[in-house]
Amino acid sequence: MAEAVADVAAPAEAKAKAAPKRNTAAIVPERSVAGRTLVLLIAIMTFLSGVTLGGVVLVQKSAIAWSSDVGRQVTIQIRPIEGEVMDSNIRTAISLAEATPGVTAAHAISLEDSEKLLEPWLGSGLDLAQLEIPRLIVVELGDPKDVDLSMLERDLKTIKGATLETHAAWRQQLNTMAATLVFSGVLVLLLIVLATVLAVVFATRGTMASNREIVDVLHFIGASNSFIAGEFQGRFLSLGFRGGIIGGLGAVLFFFLVAGAAGSIMPDQASAQLGFLFGRFSLGLDGIVGIAAVIPVLAALTAITSRLTVRRFLSQTSGL
Repeated sequence: MAEAVADVAAPAEAKAKAAPKRNTAAIVPERSVAGRTLVLLIAIMTFLSGVTLGGVVLVQKSAIAWSSDVGRQVTIQIRPIEGEVMDSNIRTAISLAEATPGVTAAHAISLEDSEKLLEPWLGSGLDLAQLEIPRLIVVELGDPKDVDLSMLERDLKTIKGATLETHAAWRQQLNTMAATLVFSGVLVLLLIVLATVLAVVFATRGTMASNREIVDVLHFIGASNSFIAGEFQGRFLSLGFRGGIIGGLGAVLFFFLVAGAAGSIMPDQASAQLGFLFGRFSLGLDGIVGIAAVIPVLAALTAITSRLTVRRFLSQTSGL
């Protein structure tokens, strides 16, 4: 008799051990409303993260280009002074600049070009010939580290009304603005990640609450909290990857569309200003790789958050 009972109990025990794996597959159905909503949520969060990260990359690239361009030029300004011959002072200043070690070239900006530079402030159609407009000389530098600007500044003291502008204050303002934009972008990115974590927590707890009977059955047949949490982790990881891929592709497509539309839709001046700030909206390989890296990060964050939430929920409800 004992042998017969054992023969009946053995298949039942095997079924009980196999039951958790069969039943837990339905805890978070792939095509459920909650699953589709979570995929959409992760897609939106990934899209926002990708756009934010791409904007940070564009600003950082533009800032580096700004600093490099401004750092390779200095300007000599010569003010009109009574008794001084402007053309002679300009030639002398160019000669002194070209004789300075590290300077590759120097040229004067014509009076007509100087007047065009003043048009945005003074307007067009004005007769600027009666005004004493300072003349500018652009000095091109090779390696800024090898240029002795103090020597050039001392030499220019021999010319009345000549001053050297190194654009150091302008470079500092550009760097400060770029650093502020980058910091703001990183802060927004962190807020998006936090919002994603909170959304996953609520989604996981809602799924657990709606499937409480299934969880109780799994506990009854011997499934551990770790096993149930692992099932949730695997399913939420899959949902996270699916939503992340959709959002990541949307972010990359967004930058391609903006780059194509920037020159055709917006006015020339607005397009030029945006081009100055963001370049040509070209992410480059590093930008695309950065957006692609957001996908596994958010997917893993979704899975880990889900697992921790499930374990905490089960510990609180079971008193373990």
